[in-house]
Amino acid sequence: MPSPGPDGIDIGPGLGPAADAGRRPGLDRLLSRLRHIVGDAHVVTDPDAMAGFLIDWTGRHRGQADAVLRPRTTDEVSRAVVECAEVDAEICAQGGNTGLVGGSVPPSDRAGSRPRIVISTARMTDIDDVDVIGRCVGVQAGATVEAIDARAGAVGLAFGVDLASRHSATAGGVVATNAGGIRMIRRGNTRAQVLGIEAVLADGRILRRWTSLVKDNVGYDLPGLLTGSEGTLAVITRVLFRLVVPPRASIVAVAAIDRVADAVELIGTAASRGLTVEAAELMTEAGIALVAAHGHRRPTAASGPFYVLLEVSGPGDVESAAVELLQGAGGLIDAVLEPGPARALWGAREAHTETIARSSVTPVVKLDISVPIRALAEVFDELGAVGDRNDSPCRPVLFGHVGDGNIHVNLLDVPPDRVDDLTDRVFGIVTAHGGSISAEHGIGRAKVAWTHLGREAADLATMRAIKGALDPRGVLNPGVLFA
Repeated sequence: MPSPGPDGIDIGPGLGPAADAGRRPGLDRLLSRLRHIVGDAHVVTDPDAMAGFLIDWTGRHRGQADAVLRPRTTDEVSRAVVECAEVDAEICAQGGNTGLVGGSVPPSDRAGSRPRIVISTARMTDIDDVDVIGRCVGVQAGATVEAIDARAGAVGLAFGVDLASRHSATAGGVVATNAGGIRMIRRGNTRAQVLGIEAVLADGRILRRWTSLVKDNVGYDLPGLLTGSEGTLAVITRVLFRLVVPPRASIVAVAAIDRVADAVELIGTAASRGLTVEAAELMTEAGIALVAAHGHRRPTAASGPFYVLLEVSGPGDVESAAVELLQGAGGLIDAVLEPGPARALWGAREAHTETIARSSVTPVVKLDISVPIRALAEVFDELGAVGDRNDSPCRPVLFGHVGDGNIHVNLLDVPPDRVDDLTDRVFGIVTAHGGSISAEHGIGRAKVAWTHLGREAADLATMRAIKGALDPRGVLNPGVLFA
């Protein structure tokens, strides 16, 4: 019988180890050795128990594997990878499995005879004591963003990465994808937070670049290279993160506005008046209406075509400065302010992803893109119209990080045979405006066919050369980034 995945999604027959295990030389011996390393309970081969590891959060990407390995330490990962290397087994490293481009699950095909193992970091959740003076902390790859921030907060610091999926997104996952998140406008992306890294290479050797030094310029930036590599160069096991000092006080405002340009102008004015923009998010009435229909509070009394969420901090009376800022804002329809963290106001924005997923009759086509800020208004108009054509009807819902030009394009009710056509249409708009087909979610498996839109031939060849040098047998996350 097929195995049910999350939310009852049928992941289909043959996704466990039994379907064609006899064709994969050395599998039984490999599984026996892996059990010796991590214990019988942490080598999962039962199809039902494996199901959740073989389908991604969106439900669009489903994979096949022979086993899920759940190690506890870097040493166990290293020993396991050595055993996998002996039989040329493929390895897919997986953290919280909250990715949206299929990069956290193994391939769906079993064309070759290689064994395939998912290495889950679910048990690797240790967080070291915070270095308060150096403002950093070492964590295992399975530690969640929420747990890291809580540990930092206990000593008056904060983790610079923040995501709506903070309760399940893990250190290894945000590093592997170079996640951005809602604080990128203030703190930069994940790469800006990585001081050091520990990872297991394709042959089982442990690479450790671990120093809290502000200046350490010896050779290539290997932590920077592994950040954003999507599991294709090494299995990340530990990370040394930079921590930040949070603002003493902040004000969160949500304003209903007439135009995208009004949001861009508001952000610029805030900065010019000496306010520090901690976060800036843009939403549409389509998204707010969905969120409200699912029980969340509307952020403003009056509706508008667009909504901007702005969190600001600064010296002096921040609330008065924020009120004055909004009073002079162009295109303002309505606004509400609350002292930070203002979870209720943030809730309208953070509920978008889950609400959108529940509102579509087909798996949502999620296209994370970025464009120059000067082109945001025009791109919003063009993307909002992609579902108007009769040949590819759909419901677009757009939202994103307006301060850095990042738009999350969500296409609902897309017929399966029209996914590629609509993706082509969206990416055509993006590239015409000098944008990127991947702002912060990575390429994964979903966007491999379109990487040529974002990188020239010499660039892609250089990336392939790096992949070939670190993973010559092509066993680490095959099919991700490269066809």
